[in-house]
Amino acid sequence: MSYEERNVWVFAVVAVLAYGAYVAVILSRARDTPLTEVAYVAPLLWSIGLAIVASIVGSILVSLANRRDGHVKDQRDREINRLGEYTGQSFVVIGALAAMALAMLEVDWFWIANVIYLCFVLSAILGSVTKLAAYRRDFSAW
Repeated sequence: MSYEERNVWVFAVVAVLAYGAYVAVILSRARDTPLTEVAYVAPLLWSIGLAIVASIVGSILVSLANRRDGHVKDQRDREINRLGEYTGQSFVVIGALAAMALAMLEVDWFWIANVIYLCFVLSAILGSVTKLAAYRRDFSAW
């Protein structure tokens, strides 16, 4: 497994775990409170911030574990990264359109913020899955 592929795994796992933790916190707070009245801003920001830190730390650990292999990106790595990023960005667009529609319908800010966050996470997951599939299969046939 290449250095780049290991970083994709780190990014995907961190995205899933951070979002899962955020949802767990929000749902635990919603036991006695309506969902739209839950204090979601701080957990959302903590989730995003900790995910960024965890991704950086994970990338550093992968780098330290692969010192001997080097960190050379070849053309295949660049193409796989490009394909994954383009594929994942589709959910960023979907999230922006969904947030715009919710704002025009004057839906509660809770739902707007959460649909944007969900689409960011789905973008990270879809992009990572695309990259991992490309690493595991013959990418030249794509």
